[in-house]
Amino acid sequence: MTILLFVMLGVFVFMMFRRNKKTQQAQAQVQSQFAPGVEVMTSFGLYGRIIEMDDEENKVVLELSPGNLATVHRQAVTKIVEPVVAAEETPVVPDDASALTFDKAPEQTAAGESADETMRRLNDEGKKDS
Repeated sequence: MTILLFVMLGVFVFMMFRRNKKTQQAQAQVQSQFAPGVEVMTSFGLYGRIIEMDDEENKVVLELSPGNLATVHRQAVTKIVEPVVAAEETPVVPDDASALTFDKAPEQTAAGESADETMRRLNDEGKKDS
């Protein structure tokens, strides 16, 4: 029983180290793509463009908006922001409810009905369909 416990602990530790190694490799790959002019996001949510990099001191100068610069640690830049591809044209939804009526002809929908008359008509139609 104790052998099984040690084996499970060993597998858990192995998986933990393996996951950390993969995370470090992914972060190193992203950081290798850093260059001036690349749009990035920091770990604390700031978006900007890389202006200058100092590899000796691990600093990156970001332009947050025209004329606004911020200096952050290189590890704080966690994601490269890719330009958004224009989405396909979305269907147009009509402003009126005319598209919601399926089998009704325009003369069957009376605009001058009171609420009671409309309820009676809908109840009668429901009884006919059953």
